[in-house]
Amino acid sequence: MKRIAIINQKGGVGKTTTAANLGAALARLGKRVVVIDLDPQANLSVHLGIEMNEGTPSIYHVLLEEKSLAEFILPTSQENLWIVPANLDLAGAEVELVSVIGREQRLREGIDSWVRSFVSVGRPEPADYVIIDCPPSLGLLSVNGLVAASDVYIAVQTEFFALRGLTKLLDLVELVRKRLNPAIVVSGIIPGLFDARRNLNKEVLQELRSFFGKRVFQSVIRENVRLAEAPSHGKSIFDYAPESNGAADYMSLAKEVLGLGTTESPVQSATPAARETTAISEKHEAHEAAASDIS
Repeated sequence: MKRIAIINQKGGVGKTTTAANLGAALARLGKRVVVIDLDPQANLSVHLGIEMNEGTPSIYHVLLEEKSLAEFILPTSQENLWIVPANLDLAGAEVELVSVIGREQRLREGIDSWVRSFVSVGRPEPADYVIIDCPPSLGLLSVNGLVAASDVYIAVQTEFFALRGLTKLLDLVELVRKRLNPAIVVSGIIPGLFDARRNLNKEVLQELRSFFGKRVFQSVIRENVRLAEAPSHGKSIFDYAPESNGAADYMSLAKEVLGLGTTESPVQSATPAARETTAISEKHEAHEAAASDIS
């Protein structure tokens, strides 16, 4: 079972959109997928049609009360796709976890216990993929997501300022790798909110590829109004607008995750203008120290 944490401390980069739609795409390709909402805003839960009423099951109870993850896994409208939702109780979890022994490992312990309950009675692991939607911060909730994961996918907006926070994020992943989870690796960077009409989008994408190499997915998530509309209907892009560019891009990404290849990228090559190239390149030395051991 592959455990993927999708993370970026910057909000508005398509992280939750990716967790919902990558999960839905993998499910449509026949994989059993559980997505975990670690964000107190519960946007992933709402995106997949979970009504956030008082008493809604929540990942909070797994983190703070050590309850079984199995108790909080809910079905979605998509076959093969389940969710462990969040609710507003999670907003206080950062503070409540501070005094808890083993606070960074609560999510991993919950997932491990759930898997053991299947394997111990001779059943196969209960899912092929667990996708963890981390909050837009680098606090204890995000650390729990990283400690529980085997792979980290970073959702990146193809804008210049999106590159500025990568150093801190890579520093955190490296710290978690050294002290809490030696198996973790940044195995994917997902370029999103891409508009081929904007030269800067193409230039930033080229810089990402030149610096991070094969860790940048070939699949690019294009800016698409249908992706923005789908959450308000409580649906994945495949249920809301299956013929849209958004659906095509996330299916391409899912196939790439599975090693099945990708559809042709809509991205055209571009030669960066000298001004933007110089500005972005100045970040390379700062990023290199944090990224060199993560491969």
